[in-house]
Amino acid sequence: MPEPSDIWIVVAAYNEATVIGEVIAGLRRNYPHVVLVDDGSTDATGRLAAAAGATVITHPINLGQGAALQTAIDYALMRGAPFIGTFDADGQHRPDDVATLVDALIAHGADFALGSRFRGEAPNLPPMRRLLLKAAAVFTRLTTGLAVSDAHNGLRAMTRRGAQALRLRQNRMAHASEILDQIAASGLKYVETPVTIAYTEYSLGKGQTLGDAINILIDLFARRLHR
Repeated sequence: MPEPSDIWIVVAAYNEATVIGEVIAGLRRNYPHVVLVDDGSTDATGRLAAAAGATVITHPINLGQGAALQTAIDYALMRGAPFIGTFDADGQHRPDDVATLVDALIAHGADFALGSRFRGEAPNLPPMRRLLLKAAAVFTRLTTGLAVSDAHNGLRAMTRRGAQALRLRQNRMAHASEILDQIAASGLKYVETPVTIAYTEYSLGKGQTLGDAINILIDLFARRLHR
């Protein structure tokens, strides 16, 4: 099994000063390599993340979560990362689930392990958000052929080969669907793994609105038609 030093955790953050110190500290208890991209925050996100032990890279302007994740993944690859995990900045993921995802990569000989709250647990998930997430999973299955149950989960793990197959161009929240699209195009093996998403008042406030979700689906569908 990999050592904790073999696993690089990448985090994209924008104005998460309220929780980011605790998130990074939780990851650093087990993982020495935590890379956070401060995506043009106007608060103390970057400073607090650095104080908690993260390597911080700063985007001078806000480019969006997809762009920030690509920057962090590129940095980890340049440093020789054998495994990379993506982790949201809002405190809804559990650090313990990272090891579960990496173990799944090895057990299944896969290059991507995708976290699924619907195979695991999602306490306090609002009914409307559940419906939107289920609709996104159906859309993803229809457009990519990937048999996923959770299409917009920021908790993932990948091998070095898997990470090298990604090139995120969607700079906003649509990157979550773009990642799945690129996994399908790569032909590399993936596995879904149960994880827990712990919803709080804070993380729910940071999530997508109904209009955001609809706009993402329309944008992705339109781009697919114009390929």
